[in-house]
Amino acid sequence: MTARTIRLTLVGKPGCHLCDDAREVVAAVRGEVAATPAAPTIEYDEASILDDAALAERFAEEIPVVLLDGEVHTYWHVDPVRLKSALLG
Repeated sequence: MTARTIRLTLVGKPGCHLCDDAREVVAAVRGEVAATPAAPTIEYDEASILDDAALAERFAEEIPVVLLDGEVHTYWHVDPVRLKSALLG
């Protein structure tokens, strides 16, 4: 059985304290998931609304935003239990 791959994207901007908090939660959850047997492969990246007009238009009032495979998982505050469940589900 091949492990599935999940694309996890954190959308935010520099100087955003909620984005910094979200980054820490996402990093911790990624570490927990990686230590789980049969963990999915997580392709992680970050995107700034300052660098992408489409992201700015869509998410300017909601950052930080966590996307899983391009779909909104959550915004503003990241619940580590919910994120881990989504990644392992």
